[in-house]
Amino acid sequence: MTAAFPEALERFRRDYGAHRAAEGRGHDGAELLSLPYLATGQLARQWAVRARTFDAFLRTIVRPAERTFDVLDLGAGNGWLSYRLSLDGHRCTAIDIRDDAVDGLGAAVPFLQRTSFSCLVASFDTVPLPDACADIAAFNASLHYTIDLEATLAEAARLVRPGGMIAILDSPFYESEADGAAMVAEKHAAATLRFGDRADSLLALPFIEFLTVERLARASASAGLAWQRTRVRYPFWYERRAVAALVSRKRAPSRFDLWTARRP
Repeated sequence: MTAAFPEALERFRRDYGAHRAAEGRGHDGAELLSLPYLATGQLARQWAVRARTFDAFLRTIVRPAERTFDVLDLGAGNGWLSYRLSLDGHRCTAIDIRDDAVDGLGAAVPFLQRTSFSCLVASFDTVPLPDACADIAAFNASLHYTIDLEATLAEAARLVRPGGMIAILDSPFYESEADGAAMVAEKHAAATLRFGDRADSLLALPFIEFLTVERLARASASAGLAWQRTRVRYPFWYERRAVAALVSRKRAPSRFDLWTARRP
């Protein structure tokens, strides 16, 4: 059953799926099952970055424990992270506001034919699950879509058992607020070109868009979360962007490192 969302969020949900389809985000067959290790195609470079973050997540959080986890995959998209973890025996719930078959939860069918995990259509701001039901809550390229960072992190802390882990994967971090604000301004300036007639609905909601260390610390204080950064070594072409920006006197690019905090 599909959850009921406020009108503006419902429009975003619909139009974002259509925009993702226009971008070629839908994956079929072997390509879908290979995620995040996509080797070919127009999106392969982007997935090469995401694969490095996922590998860091496995290496630093999941595999050293040598145990089975209950995992909430927050902003799961098509559920590829839940698929990967469930193949290793972990109990996963993929949560997303979208259930379309482009790269929303409706696209998870091939995964579910090979393994088992739960799919829940819901906002990660208000997850209809009981307190302390998970060992790991992972924001999967999604936390920058929150409207209220403090409330979203408090909800994640509610869902995770004491001593459990909250992880941020693939959300844009900037060293300075000014660089993040410049990125948002560039996005809005190019909105019509990028989103066409969907621009108004896709930009109508006040998503936070990016993170900084200061933003994260302020929003986490009430939940008692202390964050640790695991710097991910990305492909050379990606890492050299910072040098290129410095030479050309442009804003610094974002990074997508792994950030983790234990629930007190």
